[in-house]
Amino acid sequence: MDVRRRPSKPPRPASSNGVSHPKHLSYTPVDPSPPAPIPKASDALPLPLYVTNGIFFTLFFSLAYYLLHRWRDKIRNSTPLHVVTLSEIAAIVSLIASFIYLLGFFGIDFVQSFISRASHDAWDVDDDHFILEQDRRLGPCPAVKVIDPPMTTVVAPPSLEDEEIIQAVLSGTLPSYSLESKLGDCKRATKIRREALERITGKSLLGLPLEGFDYESILGQCCEMPVGYVQIPVGIAGPLLLDGLEYSVPMATTEGCLVASTNRGCKAIYASGGATSILLRDGMTRAPVVRFASAKRASELKFFLEDPLNFDNLAAVFNRSSRFARLQGIQCSIAGKNLYIRFSCSTGDAMGMNMVSKGVQNVLDFLQNDFPDMDVIGISGNFCSDKKPAAVNWIEGRGKSVVCEAIIKEEVVKKVLKTDVAALVELNMLKNLAGSAVAGALGGFNAHASNIVSAIFIATGQDPAQNVESSHCITMMEPINDGKDLHISVSMPSIEVGTLGGGTQLASQSACLNLLGVKGASKESPGANSRLLASIIAGSVLAGELSLISAISAGQLVKSHMKYNRSSKDVSKMAS
Repeated sequence: MDVRRRPSKPPRPASSNGVSHPKHLSYTPVDPSPPAPIPKASDALPLPLYVTNGIFFTLFFSLAYYLLHRWRDKIRNSTPLHVVTLSEIAAIVSLIASFIYLLGFFGIDFVQSFISRASHDAWDVDDDHFILEQDRRLGPCPAVKVIDPPMTTVVAPPSLEDEEIIQAVLSGTLPSYSLESKLGDCKRATKIRREALERITGKSLLGLPLEGFDYESILGQCCEMPVGYVQIPVGIAGPLLLDGLEYSVPMATTEGCLVASTNRGCKAIYASGGATSILLRDGMTRAPVVRFASAKRASELKFFLEDPLNFDNLAAVFNRSSRFARLQGIQCSIAGKNLYIRFSCSTGDAMGMNMVSKGVQNVLDFLQNDFPDMDVIGISGNFCSDKKPAAVNWIEGRGKSVVCEAIIKEEVVKKVLKTDVAALVELNMLKNLAGSAVAGALGGFNAHASNIVSAIFIATGQDPAQNVESSHCITMMEPINDGKDLHISVSMPSIEVGTLGGGTQLASQSACLNLLGVKGASKESPGANSRLLASIIAGSVLAGELSLISAISAGQLVKSHMKYNRSSKDVSKMAS
């Protein structure tokens, strides 16, 4: 570090009442140049820290070896050990010096003591940093407005103590993933990890927020090794009139027009008397894969598992995993000598992946008694199937299977949706049904169900990756009442949601669940909240499908996106 005297600074500006203003208050400084960085302990070293550490390590072990070798020769030659040469004296002094350096944890404490003794004027550091800290302790000056720094871009520089930890992370002596457990402070661990990442990559994370998030809430369950969080705006569509009740639906998205389009669909449904939902099935699945020496032996286990006489015993073993888990059925499929066993169970208000996995493990352990030659290859063999498009979910269902329907009146189709019933029915048939078949779609017989599902999933703390199978949907439109009105329905066989556990407990997501009235577990009827959430999602998809198909039919799709999603309008004008 360049240690030098600097010229005297001009006096700091003062207010009219003689009170000096600290830098974080609203006055114009005399010197607009940015302040120099606060000195770190490692800055006092003439070489980079890792080079200095390497030199002292090498020096210590080399001198130790040299002295031991010299003393061994003296013993062999019967020379008194207290008789030392000039080179041996220099070696002893250097050994002690290197030992002191290493004892001070790579010299940080040693150098820090030197820095703390130095006066402020001895370093090329802006005095305002020290005055700023003093002013913060004393509080803001009277009659002076404090300007808060932007939360998303300002990150305070690391303290000298944090700098030591950052250097340990950079050198590899302290794993980044263990910062939370070592420090006991999740926010501090995030800040240190963020700083270390910027130094390793040479890339700035300016703009990625750090402040304003509860990092304790994600420890051990939502996200590992955080360095900040991403802001996603949440819009409200509705009210959605579903089964006689109104719901304001939160949607987290960065796609323009999505919330507005869904909101228009909700308006059309509301004006037509509302939508109706029917829950067809509720069961989460997990399918392990086991292997035998022969296909004959694998088939014996298949017959055993599918025998109704054995179900009660298997259910008793499975249900021990949780007071909410209840085995519903077992479906098997053979591929050679490999057996895929698909367990289905109810899981209360939890999404239930962990719950069903524990129950499956109990059954596998139980089966080892009668089938000791069974080799469990994996707790999941993809016959479940989780986070992948699969025909088994499209046909058999997974999670919540819901059908939602509504009758849209002719006048609503014309006034709100700006189209007519015949055009909607024709477009739905050619686009969602025939067009998807031409494309070889699997569960994708809809316009944009995944748009609505993903937005609600993110807002309510669901697993976004399960949008894959949760967006399986077929949209049907038919003319009724002599072609005057429109019957529209969406059938969604595998909506995988929960209202407790995982991301649902985070503050923002919990607030969105609370808005819908489905936060946490239902005390009156376990599973009722998660089933209602699935129905609300299906109802929202119904609104989104209705609006988008109408926009395409009326030729408004491109126009609306260019108007609301690509323009640079003045915000004040839009608000007016």
